Amino acid sequence: MKELIQFRQELHQHPEVSGEEKETAKRVLAFLSNYPPSEIITNLGGEGILAIYRGKQEGKSILFRCELDALPIQEINTFDYKSSYEGVSHKCGHDGHMAILCGMAKTLHENPLEKGTVMLLFQPAEEDGNGAKRVLNDLKFNTIKPDFAFALHNLPGYKKHQIVVKEATFTCAVNSMIIQLEGKTAHAGEPENGTNPALAIAEITQLFNAKINTDVASNQYCLITPIHITMGEKAYGVSAGYGEVHFTVRSNSNAQMRIIESNLEENVAEIASKFNLKVKIDWTQSFQANENNIEAVDFIKKAALKKEYAILEKELPFTFGEDFGLFTQHFKGAMLGLGSGENTPSLHNPDYDFPDEIIATGVTLFHQITKEIIDA
Repeated sequence: MKELIQFRQELHQHPEVSGEEKETAKRVLAFLSNYPPSEIITNLGGEGILAIYRGKQEGKSILFRCELDALPIQEINTFDYKSSYEGVSHKCGHDGHMAILCGMAKTLHENPLEKGTVMLLFQPAEEDGNGAKRVLNDLKFNTIKPDFAFALHNLPGYKKHQIVVKEATFTCAVNSMIIQLEGKTAHAGEPENGTNPALAIAEITQLFNAKINTDVASNQYCLITPIHITMGEKAYGVSAGYGEVHFTVRSNSNAQMRIIESNLEENVAEIASKFNLKVKIDWTQSFQANENNIEAVDFIKKAALKKEYAILEKELPFTFGEDFGLFTQHFKGAMLGLGSGENTPSLHNPDYDFPDEIIATGVTLFHQITKEIIDA
């Protein structure tokens, strides 16, 4: 474990944001060279890496996925391995997730599979919602068709080493909406000669707020959060002719998210027309809901029970987004939670740090899931 802890702390010290994980990928490849897989695919969907460990005989194939990227957050911790880079740090625990998959590589090399195949995917660009899509669209991934796919996420606020499972939706669908409204600039003393987007922005914001349903257990769950608004310039003699407003939208199912998106677009078009504004709508940083397969969840529970880990069956989905949801649309799969401590700082907080003691739990659980599936 000492080797994995040192590696995790090295990753923590050298974080890179989505799409820029070149040195992180080099560090992962250097680690894997000590425990060489049967095959390795690099530059997958960007800086992604797929390490494939094949058994002596044919059998089930299993994919485990982790993330390479960090966040644009200034770290405030003062320990020796704090981030070396200004304004970038591992505040979601992806350094720990990588260490767990590297631990799987070490385990599979030292205890070769008798049958079956295990694939370890180090995925780029999870935080901006683009990584899973790029990997799945990469021609090098065309022949990769696992029988099951798994990922975990560390969870502050839950007991250390606790395994959190849920059938159906584990994390919500999230999409971010950018609305651009173009009118006509005019003198502030003669606003009637222009078309100001202010009232349209206000009406859109109020309408969206009225659509919110915070009951995540409901099929109509819909959370809309205003993120950014801009309009005109700080020129007090000028009536603005352009405005822009951004929202994030959340739903607890992919199907319902499509309905919500369509409805919001129609509403915006109507309001823009009412105020004689041209409108352009873009969607960005889209995360599909993780809709967990029942059979995959059952394998997680069997493995956790075998290793005597505490299991929490969550009633409601998490409201954050995670792009592993795209994998669960393509393959039988499931995301699980790994408790990282009840008194641990929250994810994306500037003082968060992945707890090294749960690395072994993640490795052991993933290895046991492999046994449960291959021996089934």
